[in-house]
Amino acid sequence: MVRMSDLVRGIHREVERPPTREAPPARRPSAGAPPQTEESLPASRVRFPTEPAAPSAAGPAKPEPSPAREASPAEPEGQDRAEEIFALLLAFTGQLPALVREGGEFPWGAFERLVERAIHSLGKSAEVFWQANNPPAAGVEYLAAHLAQVGILSLRIGVGVGYDRERLLDLGMAAFLFDVGLVELPEGLLRKAEPLSAEDRAAYQTHPRRSADIVGRWNPSRAGVTEVVLQHHERENGRGYPQGLAGSAIHPNAKIIGLADTYMGLVYPRPPASRLQPHQAIRQIVSSKHEDVPTPLIKALLAEISVFPPRTVVRLNTGEVGRVTAVNRNHPLRPKVEILTDSRGNRLAVAKILDLAEAPFIYVTGPVKEGEG
Repeated sequence: MVRMSDLVRGIHREVERPPTREAPPARRPSAGAPPQTEESLPASRVRFPTEPAAPSAAGPAKPEPSPAREASPAEPEGQDRAEEIFALLLAFTGQLPALVREGGEFPWGAFERLVERAIHSLGKSAEVFWQANNPPAAGVEYLAAHLAQVGILSLRIGVGVGYDRERLLDLGMAAFLFDVGLVELPEGLLRKAEPLSAEDRAAYQTHPRRSADIVGRWNPSRAGVTEVVLQHHERENGRGYPQGLAGSAIHPNAKIIGLADTYMGLVYPRPPASRLQPHQAIRQIVSSKHEDVPTPLIKALLAEISVFPPRTVVRLNTGEVGRVTAVNRNHPLRPKVEILTDSRGNRLAVAKILDLAEAPFIYVTGPVKEGEG
């Protein structure tokens, strides 16, 4: 039997925290002091303690405010903070296989605080969202990266369709765990490059139930998490699995996670499968004619990802080539572009930014393939 606190002991060794957020040294409990619960840990320390802190002589310490509700002035803003949050999510999801295999208690309180931090970060900027849209770093296990990426994209879609904080928490608690049952499937099955046989397909399609069984054993702190995990492969037209549910019978959160899972599975598939470029993945999803996914969710995905997401190199009708730097939510086909070369293919000494939403006669003709200029 292994404890989750033991499994995630290395999180703060793996993730270097900014100097402005160094925590004071942990104190050992005084004799007879009750153990500190996860729920009593300061919300700004998203970690699982290796040893509990003891109350001071002056009385119990006041918990720090949750970053989901209040940002500390001392906390770094922008990309560094986003990188830290995403790294913590990767460290967390990376520990899940060991917990599944060896058993232990799931730290729901600490996990919920981590989801709250992700929600708070998404509310301030898109940095953590684009962290999740980067290729997984070398050495990161596929399942850990996929869970973290799908979790962030699911939250972003949830924001786009108007979820409030409580609904986002419910969504996030399922979205970072939904595929955990894949741990129980043979690695050879998951890595097959050729089309799956009927027998292999049947085995693969057991993973939503496996995931739900695992999450159910962990006794979720929020209602509906297990149900959403079970339903993430159900589809609007009733052709999903494992129950063949359709339409309103599918939990709304499961629909969001299913869409995010599909997109990330196309853009960053499990090796050795070949990846699609973001615009190709979007077009493949849209070509389903909304039979698999409700139209509002596809629109929400388009508003976030766009056909040409940030970092896509595109050619304009002027002949210029540029790199997309930002998406215009109300005009997905008219992003902001950093112009790299002029119409003759000459690289600019100083790149210029062009907002296509404000340039009605200039538009993207298509992405530039790798190696083209």
